[in-house]
Amino acid sequence: MKTFPTKSLIFFLLLNNILSSAQNPRIDGYRGIWFTLGQFTEYGDKYSGGLGTYTANHIPIAIFSPEVNKTFFTYGGTTRPEEHHLLIMVSYYDHKTRLVPKPVVVCDKKGVNDPHDNAAISIDGNGFIWVFVSGRARNRPGFIYKSSDPYHIDRFELKREAELTYPQPWWVKDKGFLFMFTKYTNGRELYWTTSTDGVNWMPDQKLVGMGGHYQVTNMYGNKLVSAFMYHPGGNVDRRTNLYVVQTEDMGKTWKTVDGKTINPPLTNPHCEALVRDYESEGKLVYINDLNFDSDGNPVILAVISRDYKPGPSGDPREWYVIHWKNGKWNFNKVCESTHNYDMGSLYTGEKVWRIIGPTEPGPQKMGTGGEIALWESKDEGITWEKIRIITQKSLRNHSYARRPLNAHSDFYAFWADGDADKLSESHLYFSNYNGKKVYELPYYMKQKSQKPLILR
Repeated sequence: MKTFPTKSLIFFLLLNNILSSAQNPRIDGYRGIWFTLGQFTEYGDKYSGGLGTYTANHIPIAIFSPEVNKTFFTYGGTTRPEEHHLLIMVSYYDHKTRLVPKPVVVCDKKGVNDPHDNAAISIDGNGFIWVFVSGRARNRPGFIYKSSDPYHIDRFELKREAELTYPQPWWVKDKGFLFMFTKYTNGRELYWTTSTDGVNWMPDQKLVGMGGHYQVTNMYGNKLVSAFMYHPGGNVDRRTNLYVVQTEDMGKTWKTVDGKTINPPLTNPHCEALVRDYESEGKLVYINDLNFDSDGNPVILAVISRDYKPGPSGDPREWYVIHWKNGKWNFNKVCESTHNYDMGSLYTGEKVWRIIGPTEPGPQKMGTGGEIALWESKDEGITWEKIRIITQKSLRNHSYARRPLNAHSDFYAFWADGDADKLSESHLYFSNYNGKKVYELPYYMKQKSQKPLILR
């Protein structure tokens, strides 16, 4: 005899089908988060402004996918110009149509206004898009989301909630995720874990614990390199020294840059991973980016300062490219800028190396960011020439110019602007590889997809 489902079961099945197929909400424009840390001196806040592409330790925040000819990206968005309610947003630029859709809300941070909770993005071997949303300290958890369909952003499913900050996920072909992140176990300590599917993860393992650290990582083939500094006494305002470690087997073994095996967690500030003892020089270290030369040797971009506070006490704030070559570290100065958090990106691996970042004074001269400039080197970072100032006569400072993974020449750097001195709108931009073309993402949208505004 046939049996039929009850009305309540039918209702449950229908509801489940609706929920599983429901699209994530979209926002009618690209509006970045504005933030102030609230640590003021006579020269302004320690850092503030449009921080939609913050921090340098959320890596990567954009990826070019040749399979669909799109650059997918994530940023910290918000609801309205006069508010700073954090929304974790995802979208893409279609290089064929030159259109962007209305951006998708992957995660509503529900009252959080802090872009430390921004996300990183990854694409696995099957084309699924992953969004790793940062938590903060030990009171706000992090989240991992996966797109429901390959190369689509309409729907995302929550796959994991965990303690994670400053997410840096790396998809390694045929192996899975090697995930670098921070936990506040004794200060900001560095950890890693692995997963073949993004759902089931190995236990977290501590890499470094000297009282606190910020790291920047990157992949060259199967090799992951981490560059980090340390915080004496756990004080982030004393961040100093430079260290480098690497692994070529998904974290099973770790080595120094010259191949010496080390046993994590590293706990001695004078360990073999130390690149330079900036602490003894009385200098602070702000790591911006990490890349590789054509032979796979690591190249680091950092701002070296003398004071954590904004203003002249920290001068000179020097941009350095630090390159491992011929068995030694080479330190080459690029330029100077006005703020510790003038974050830019480094592009290497070709005959011409490039730096894109806010090296020029902006309208808020002592604030975070400034005007974006392009610098080039034709001798692997030894000497640098300023080619052009990409943004000019701006109303607001531009900050955190980020390098997409596998960057396409038409979407080469991605950043936000914002008034460093007071609450303001924050617009989002990208440029091509030589900085001759700058595009602004539409702040308001009436159509499902629109072309970005061409500024130059």
